[in-house]
Amino acid sequence: MSGWLVSNVPPGLLLVGLIVVIAGGAMLIARVIRRRFPALTRDEHNDVTKFTYTFIGFIYAFLIGFMSSSMWGQISAADANARAEGAAAIEMARDLVAFDKSDADRLRRSLLDYEKSAIAEWERGPGTRSPGTDDALAQLMSAYRQVTATTDSQKTVLSTSYANLDKMSQARTVRLLTAREDTGPPWPLWAVIFLTSALVLGTVVIYGVDKAGLHYPMVAIVGLIVATNLFLLVEASHPYIGGISTTPDPLYEAVSVITGQR
Repeated sequence: MSGWLVSNVPPGLLLVGLIVVIAGGAMLIARVIRRRFPALTRDEHNDVTKFTYTFIGFIYAFLIGFMSSSMWGQISAADANARAEGAAAIEMARDLVAFDKSDADRLRRSLLDYEKSAIAEWERGPGTRSPGTDDALAQLMSAYRQVTATTDSQKTVLSTSYANLDKMSQARTVRLLTAREDTGPPWPLWAVIFLTSALVLGTVVIYGVDKAGLHYPMVAIVGLIVATNLFLLVEASHPYIGGISTTPDPLYEAVSVITGQR
């Protein structure tokens, strides 16, 4: 569900929608409760509510902070892996000058075909392995095996290129696995997040405030905080999709370097 939301709903619209649903819904519930249970507008129960809110608020803040840190760590790791994938290709492109022209041209074409295929694979669905990209990678490996290194310098560069090719292949595998496996908190954690969010809002809704003009802003502020926290968790649940996700910019940079050396 969260994957569909971040893929199909713009981040700004998703944030506004959550604020309207959560903050607006909390204010509506508060209005109904104030009318049906007028005793709750008095402050006889506020000592208990304050203690409950303090305890629940601490648990809620700790949970949201922990989850946000964990989700951001996944995005940071995915971003570092994407940069490593692009950097390996850039280094391979720059090392082509060490080879004979026929070998360099063949390697450049194969490397360019692979990078374009990898970008298409990413944009089509970051967790879906593309047979075309597998074939492009196999052809690139075959192109390097056909290189005849005649000098010590060429042998050194060829060895380095093989190492970068291995890094690039591993980074792609990590990208595919990460996009497939890192899909946000499992449902038990989502259940705890929703439960604690509801408890935080519930204690504010039943807090005894005689004047509605003071009560509703308090409910709206807490509802706004809960909505923005949920928005952050939903957007950060998927490292390769959404408004704060990792982008294929390093691969585009690799294509730019490869084509710029023609």
